[in-house]
Amino acid sequence: MTEAPPETAAPEGAARDGSAARFVVEPVGAYDHAHAVGLLAAHSVPGAEATDVAAATHARLVELGSGAARASYRLDLSFASTRVDVAMTGPDGVLPTEATIDEARRVVRTWLDLDTDLDDVERGFADDRVLGPLVAARPGIRVTGNPDGFETAVMTVLGQQVSLAAARTFTGRLVAAYGEPVAGTGLTRFPRADRLAAADVDELRAAVGVTNSRARTIHALAEVVADGLVIAPDVDHADARRRLLAVPGIGPWTVEYLAVRALGDRDAWPAGDLVLRRVMGGLTTKQAEAAGAAWSPWRAYALFHLWAAVLPTAP
Repeated sequence: MTEAPPETAAPEGAARDGSAARFVVEPVGAYDHAHAVGLLAAHSVPGAEATDVAAATHARLVELGSGAARASYRLDLSFASTRVDVAMTGPDGVLPTEATIDEARRVVRTWLDLDTDLDDVERGFADDRVLGPLVAARPGIRVTGNPDGFETAVMTVLGQQVSLAAARTFTGRLVAAYGEPVAGTGLTRFPRADRLAAADVDELRAAVGVTNSRARTIHALAEVVADGLVIAPDVDHADARRRLLAVPGIGPWTVEYLAVRALGDRDAWPAGDLVLRRVMGGLTTKQAEAAGAAWSPWRAYALFHLWAAVLPTAP
């Protein structure tokens, strides 16, 4: 038997199954995987993602690799309380390499917030009269994000002042009109920023079915990202916030929401969020900002527990 060449050998902890690579990621401590699956389902973009709540599975494309080797890989995630099994498939003719498998593992851990020791977070909330009972009822809620910051930003803009279901519909139309089907994966890649930046605003508005102002915001956001703005956990958060706020049509709520789900800021707090203010007793934005101060530096976890108390996480 000959040894597999280095570029195709699966790394330690991974296995190959034909053209797919398989590996397991485990959370540090408790994991409410049902919450994660429900949240992914509630935000699942038609055509670009596929979620089965009953089976606790989710699939999407993730960009991996660098330079000419960069490609869209399909990740199929199967959730359980102690682990997430991942199957990784490249586009037609592209096999996952040791480097892309390792990168995929890091992406999944960050995306699902698997490295946080929730004991520290939950001890901080245990004696709080609001959060204490919520954490006791559902320990293991983590801040599920998104591996594509631009995608998250676009969907968040499309979700301004409409229901989450409407946001999914609008985003699905955007994917159908401007996305790129990836052969061998069964999914369509979310439109890249340069593609949307080059689009005609009126055609974009008609394709998605949104207002002129919303289409202009999407176009302006795409231009900023195509020009170099990166929306990801490893960037300067203050600079990313500043540049996002400068985009016409993007305000403080959108920026703080993106700080939670795309920048990975665990102390981000969208005090203007309508659902958040409602569950806190009908507070104003200013009052919600003041009330949230007690939960720093873990306000994003407080947010997710408060949302989980009142919102269905699956469509």
